[in-house]
Amino acid sequence: MRERKKQRTRQLIRDTAVHLFMQRGFDQVTIAEVAREADVSEATVFNHFPTKEDLVYGQMEAFEQELLDAVRDRPPGQSALAAYAGFVLAIRGLITEQQGPEQIAAWARLVLESPALVSREHEIFAQYTAALATLLAEETGAGPDDLTPWVAANALIGLHRGLLEYVRQQALIGRTNPGLARSIRRQGERAVAQLERGFGDYAIKREL
Repeated sequence: MRERKKQRTRQLIRDTAVHLFMQRGFDQVTIAEVAREADVSEATVFNHFPTKEDLVYGQMEAFEQELLDAVRDRPPGQSALAAYAGFVLAIRGLITEQQGPEQIAAWARLVLESPALVSREHEIFAQYTAALATLLAEETGAGPDDLTPWVAANALIGLHRGLLEYVRQQALIGRTNPGLARSIRRQGERAVAQLERGFGDYAIKREL
């Protein structure tokens, strides 16, 4: 019961914050205003979200963690690229056909109009690039002077970043679903095919 209450409070705070951010912009809303609108203390907000940016990016960080798990838990015989691409290109991953382009465009504007959010997004991608590089280095036994895990990790994370940017730009110019979702998948599959020519046989997981 206590955990359910915490989750409800967390969701209330985030929903309230996002509503205010969408109305006025991220940089124009304070934590005090979020707390007052959600009828909680500022301390409660910070207990659930250590930084203001976490109110926006909490779900993105969870998504990136799932991406890492998809690579780590892939079956023997599957490459890191195949596992990563399979997760990113799943229709529920980056975009769903039911998600309205207006909602996507609103999120795009929210992020792109805030230097703080753009900076935080870069930090998140850098964090997970490093984590993915470490995972690949451990699996392949790469030495500290081997740059291959870093090159591969940057290529894989770059695929996700490229698709995310494509989604935003297409939504901002009015592209609608389900055509947008299909276009994203085509773009992603094309990029994966190009990466396979360079990394298709890299980091294939061995039988235990």
